[in-house]
Parts: sequence; structure tokens; C-alpha cells
Amino acid sequence: MTHILGIDELSLDQIETILERAQMYADQLKDGTYDGTCLKGKIILNLFFENSTRTLTSFEMAAKRLGADVINWNAHTSSLAKGESFMDTIDTLNAYHPDAVVLRHSEYGAPVYVAKRMNCPVINGGDSWREHPTQALLDALTIRQNFGNISGLKVAIIGDISHSRVASSNMQLLTKMGASVTIIAPPELMPEKLPAEGIEKTNNLGEGIKGANVVMTIRPQKERMDKVLIDDFHYFKDYGLTHHKLEGAASNAIVMDPGPFLRNLQISDDLADDHEKFIYHKQVANGVPTRMAALDIAING
Repeated sequence: MTHILGIDELSLDQIETILERAQMYADQLKDGTYDGTCLKGKIILNLFFENSTRTLTSFEMAAKRLGADVINWNAHTSSLAKGESFMDTIDTLNAYHPDAVVLRHSEYGAPVYVAKRMNCPVINGGDSWREHPTQALLDALTIRQNFGNISGLKVAIIGDISHSRVASSNMQLLTKMGASVTIIAPPELMPEKLPAEGIEKTNNLGEGIKGANVVMTIRPQKERMDKVLIDDFHYFKDYGLTHHKLEGAASNAIVMDPGPFLRNLQISDDLADDHEKFIYHKQVANGVPTRMAALDIAING
């Protein structure tokens, strides 16, 4: 039984194992040679306490590609609405003996707490602004497919760094794999403390993306702000990505975004529709093989 709770808990060897398995599944999905019975007879329980399109759908598809059955538990129709505690809900679901749990929750560290109470692997589908490990893993897979390696690349991450679990996990994973990472944000969205060493910080977009091979945009996480900290017009003017602003990056630069991305706030319409530069669809597609790998490794080793 292997939990996947955060990049901070994964060694470089473990990260490589997941990425190699994910690439294997990406190749096999193209020609239909993947083992559709790998998780036959297993039941995956998706516990999503926050909204999701990409993560929930790709975990369900990944599980079904491998032959598992999936239960998408709904917090809004559960007995939480009757006053049942989170702890008792988790203990109740554990009594049904699922084979793996995928958890998304707004509380910082919730997957770690749940992993201590469940008798099966727990995979973090995103908790608060702390971690989103499988998103960082699929981002790394996408970068490797484009460049062959991550070590030595310059990566710029633009946007709401303070409130983004994706930014947090990517800072940890990409630095572990040898990339040089710069984060770019307005002062009110720039964290004081960073989850990894050696990361550069700047409030200037032009300075931050200079020579970058990978430019990743992160939307303002308004649902995690006590009050709205930005004005949309000024944010796009200073931090919204356009073809013109991207000219300062490396000539081979790719643009990525974990989604959902907001047009004309994070990225211009023209750049969003330029699928040579903005490889969002390749990135999203890699969610399935990456999460196939995560489920396979968590359950089967």
C-alpha cells in the first residue's frame, strides 16, 4: 500500500518510477495495448469536497481504463449535511473497504489525516493551497515529452503563487528534478515562504520569463482569498500572457496551465488558441496516463 500525499514525501526515485509508468501508459493508450484488467475487481472511491473537472474526470477515466469500478461520492448529498463529522464520515467509508481513495479537500493537510484513518492507499487530489501532486507529475511528464529532460530547463510560474497548490507542488517537483524555477506575481499574491530552496522571486513579468523554456500560468484563486486582492484589468495588463510578452522567453518556450484558465485575465485569446505554443490540451490529456500510473503504483506497487 502506497499513499501519494505530496511531492514533499516522494523521493526522486519514486518520482521517476511514476513518470516512467505514466509514459508507458501514455504510449499504450495511443495503440490500445494497456492492460485493461490491471485493477479488475478493485473499487476506487473518489472523495471530492471541492469542485473539479479535470482531476475528477481523469481519475475516473484512469481507473476505468485499468478495469476498476469507481464510486464518485458526493459531499453535498451525504450525511455531512445532517451534521455527521468529517472523522466519522471517513471512518464509515473505511468500513466499506475501498481499494483506494482519491481525496480533494479545502483543509490544509486533509489527505494526511485521512491516510492515517483509512486501510487503503490515499491519493491527494488537491488540498487547500498545500499540494496537488498528481498535477505536478502530469506537468513534469508533459515537459519531458517536449524537451526530453527537465534538468537544466528554466521554468517561470506566473500568477497567484500564494494560494495555489499547483504552484507549490510544481516548485518542489521541478527543483527536485534539476530545473531552475522563477515565480512571478504581484506583491499581494507572492508568498513570503516557499516550499523549496533556490527559487527566484520577482514582481516583474518581463524579468521573470526572460529565457524561460516553460512558462506556466496560474489563475487567481479568488475562492481562497478572504477578499478579492486584484483588479482584473490591471492584472491582465501586468501579468496576463500574450504573444508579445512571450517574446522575452526562449524561442522554444511552451506555455502551460493546469486549468481552468481564464482568457484575457491570465492569457490572451490569441495565445490560448495557439496550440503550438500553448500546449494545454496535451497537458490535460496526460492526466489520464499519469493517474493510471498513480493508481497502479498505489494499489499494486
